Amino acid sequence: MRRTVPLPLVSMRLKLGSHRWVTNEGYLMMKQLRRAMLVGILALGVVACGGDGETDAAPKAEGGDVEGEVLVFAAASLTDAFGDIKTAFEEDNPDAEVQLNFGGSSALREQILAGAPADVFASANESNMADVVDADEVAGEPQVFVTNELQIAVPAGNPGKVKGLDAFANDDLLIGLCAVEVPCGDFAREALEGVGVQPAIDTNEPDVRALLTKIGSDELDAGIVYVTDVTSAGDLVEGIDIPAADNVVAEYPIAQLTGAPNGAGAKSFKEFVLSDEGQEILTGYGFGTP
Repeated sequence: MRRTVPLPLVSMRLKLGSHRWVTNEGYLMMKQLRRAMLVGILALGVVACGGDGETDAAPKAEGGDVEGEVLVFAAASLTDAFGDIKTAFEEDNPDAEVQLNFGGSSALREQILAGAPADVFASANESNMADVVDADEVAGEPQVFVTNELQIAVPAGNPGKVKGLDAFANDDLLIGLCAVEVPCGDFAREALEGVGVQPAIDTNEPDVRALLTKIGSDELDAGIVYVTDVTSAGDLVEGIDIPAADNVVAEYPIAQLTGAPNGAGAKSFKEFVLSDEGQEILTGYGFGTP
């Protein structure tokens, strides 16, 4: 139903001096002027009502302001969540293309310090981000955008009968951790040290997804990964909780880099990750809020 939009009231006065009448020529000029103003007011009313009268909503923008490639370096544990964030971001910015480079945070740090042309860095710990900050490679302040916790991962069916962190000292089991320089490896060793366990490690993997792959393919009896990784693996692995008192909470910072080839894209992607929509995607994968 067409909604009636009140038209603005226009008052027009002509100052005629002391005369109370005008000539025929003046009258015609006044009449033409009033007619022109009336046409303008009617046109304004049509615009306000809308062409078909069905809606008063403003038209949606056809796309975002970001253009070109946005290169994001992100911790391996963000693989699935950032895949969905990439899709959502590109839907909002159809002229942009997000390229995701996943790996261990320490390896990504080294690539950035070596001059890799990245726009955004999302680390699984604050120490690797601090190194990038100290090298003046970060624009502004890094912001923690999610948290994560550790969990023991075992193959489906738990063939090694692992029950807790004590099992990591068992030489009869095949045990894997992330390498010590990788956040998940550093955090795992911190948790094991906290309960007095000296792990019998058979392999040190370069990132958490590499470790998870070996566990899911029955190459290992157990490993320590993040809760989110166990969730993403589905039926391939089972998770065994680590008590809160013995667990380690990882805080993930994100930052725009000073040498970002696409500064506007970097800023926009970081803001999207921190937005309600970005946070909803991340929490859907089991990440905690800072």
